Amino acid sequence: MPIANYTTEQAVEKTMGEVIAALRRRGVVRISTIYDTDDTAAGLEFSMRTEYGVRHFALPVRTEGVLKALSADPKVTPARRTPEHAARVAWAIARDWLRAQSGLIDAGLATLDEVMFPWMLGGTTDQTAFETFRSQQKAIEG
Repeated sequence: MPIANYTTEQAVEKTMGEVIAALRRRGVVRISTIYDTDDTAAGLEFSMRTEYGVRHFALPVRTEGVLKALSADPKVTPARRTPEHAARVAWAIARDWLRAQSGLIDAGLATLDEVMFPWMLGGTTDQTAFETFRSQQKAIEG
């Protein structure tokens, strides 16, 4: 079965707007767009107030993996195996993920900073909390 949202035709900009609106409703105080080398929107960085002060987060939207999944699935037509379509699908998946996390937040099961913790940016580096954790695990294993 193809990956989620593989048939979407919604423009990246519209989906990004939905993601930004969802973050703003959660109290985010700054949002900026990250672009990759071919000028494709590759994610968002944002800041929010937490009980520990303002913290910074990155929400990457990695289209390469989506393109690989689309290309590997024989049920996906060739017209949907393009970088442009992979970007539409990747942003739709990110939007849906954020909507699911919003359900946890609305139910009082989590806070936005809690669900976004893996993408919290470190103080002196541009690494996310997850990237820092992963590099530490590799150092332990190595």
